[in-house]
Amino acid sequence: MPVTLEGLVSMVVTVALVMFSAMVHEVAHGLAAHLCGDDTAKEAGRLTLDPRAHLDPVGSVVLPLAMALMGGPVFAFARPVPYNPARLRNPRRDELIVALAGPASNLLQALVGTALVAALLSPAALAAAPDAALALLDVLLTYVSVNLVLCFFNLIPLPPLDGSKVVLFFLSGRARARYYELQNYSMAILLAALYLLPGLLRVDPLGAYLDATAGRLFGALIGAVL
Repeated sequence: MPVTLEGLVSMVVTVALVMFSAMVHEVAHGLAAHLCGDDTAKEAGRLTLDPRAHLDPVGSVVLPLAMALMGGPVFAFARPVPYNPARLRNPRRDELIVALAGPASNLLQALVGTALVAALLSPAALAAAPDAALALLDVLLTYVSVNLVLCFFNLIPLPPLDGSKVVLFFLSGRARARYYELQNYSMAILLAALYLLPGLLRVDPLGAYLDATAGRLFGALIGAVL
């Protein structure tokens, strides 16, 4: 089907929100590392929301655009914020904190977006500018949805996603080394889950997971303020 002007605008807005949310995600990693004693990200100039410091041409632009065109869940990644585990005060504990800071930032953004939706739907806001309020409502709903998808996607326990650090926290020795080996196959596994299984076998485990997590939480949050 041809893309309509309305669909194109919606796609551009979605990709812009994904890019912004992914940048906040990366800054959160760097800020958590800074608070835990590692100033690598700060020294590299990465504790900023300046897009030039974070955007990756493929992960931040091409990937979300392609996913938006295909009509599936849209997510992206920015250039990973550098950090040095050896500089953390308590490396084992702090690596977990640094990893979870990214998804936590997306959850916080989703909560802020939900609060803004509630404010926008107040009688005063709707009476003052109903058309603008409804247009902004669509943007905020997308913002909430995008951040919930980013949060739960990054919690998948597959290297190098943030969820893998949660698993590593409980592993040591040979088991930890073997788990690291998964990183060699992680992209192939993700591509299979995203495209091969749904396209060829009509099985969509990633979609089912995101529906059960991000989708349900989106319904609960927005349902509470509507």
